[in-house]
Amino acid sequence: MRAALLLVFALPFCAAVSAEPPAFKAKPLAEIAVYPEREASAQATALNESRIAAEIGARIQDIPVQVGQTIPRGAVVARLDCRDNELALERARAAREAARSRLELAEHQLMRAKELGAQGFFSKDALDARATEVRVLRADAEQARAQSGTAERAVAKCIVRAPFRAVVRQRLGQVGELASPGAPLVALADVARVEVSAQLQPKDAGSLRQAKEIRFVGEGGSRSVRLLRISPAIDLQARTVEARLRFAGEPAAPGAAGHIVWRDSRSHVPAELVVRRNGRLGLFLDENGVARFKPLPDAQEGRPAPADLPAGTRVIVAGQLALQEGQKLR
Repeated sequence: MRAALLLVFALPFCAAVSAEPPAFKAKPLAEIAVYPEREASAQATALNESRIAAEIGARIQDIPVQVGQTIPRGAVVARLDCRDNELALERARAAREAARSRLELAEHQLMRAKELGAQGFFSKDALDARATEVRVLRADAEQARAQSGTAERAVAKCIVRAPFRAVVRQRLGQVGELASPGAPLVALADVARVEVSAQLQPKDAGSLRQAKEIRFVGEGGSRSVRLLRISPAIDLQARTVEARLRFAGEPAAPGAAGHIVWRDSRSHVPAELVVRRNGRLGLFLDENGVARFKPLPDAQEGRPAPADLPAGTRVIVAGQLALQEGQKLR
């Protein structure tokens, strides 16, 4: 009987203990925020991968470059047999000189005809004929000058030069072969203008744009890069977007594979603070002693979750697993 009475009197006390608000621990977001590192696969890509071709038809005399050799801009990559073009240049220069001589004679005759016309010894029709002859010969001289310039350009094309600082990818022509206009002689990769092509998940594009420092880590070590642009087009198969970046210093070799690394500038909460309530992931906040569940739309289980909250927001860091929305906190 005494035991029963003790049990009756103890029940209200136990109920009071069980109704006591749950214990918890909270900290400002600024103290617990993490800034996770992101990465994406990338490759160094030369802006110019050019197949340098012959512009005239001629026999190949020499290709003085070798595969794998780095050459400066303007370096000779091929020499073509130029004898026919040199003979054509000589003929064009001779024709230009002949046209110039005829023009000088006609101009002298026109000047003399004007003097005689002023004295009444030369008719106006004859004077007009002399003036027309000068104009015709002047046009012939201009045509001869243009033909001479064309022949000079043809001779210059017998020497094929690199349009940029490059590494030789392939020798496509062979000494002794007859090169036709447009026939490729060597394949060059630009080593001065190299960009990084990175494949991003669309959700990481905004984070990369806001990153303060980005590095390309791959063959040849780690190098600092700067973001140039992010394509708005999404790859239909990989579901990624392409980002283009430029090396801040000496570029990596064209074709070097690796990945870009940057730190997310958005504040994230550690993965262990994220809980699931009503099918949504989020975290609990302390709002004046009351637990408030804050959903995080971009949260993923087991990963730090981005939290777009003021730095002073009090985030519950202990006891959050047992909390419910609106509970009072102790």
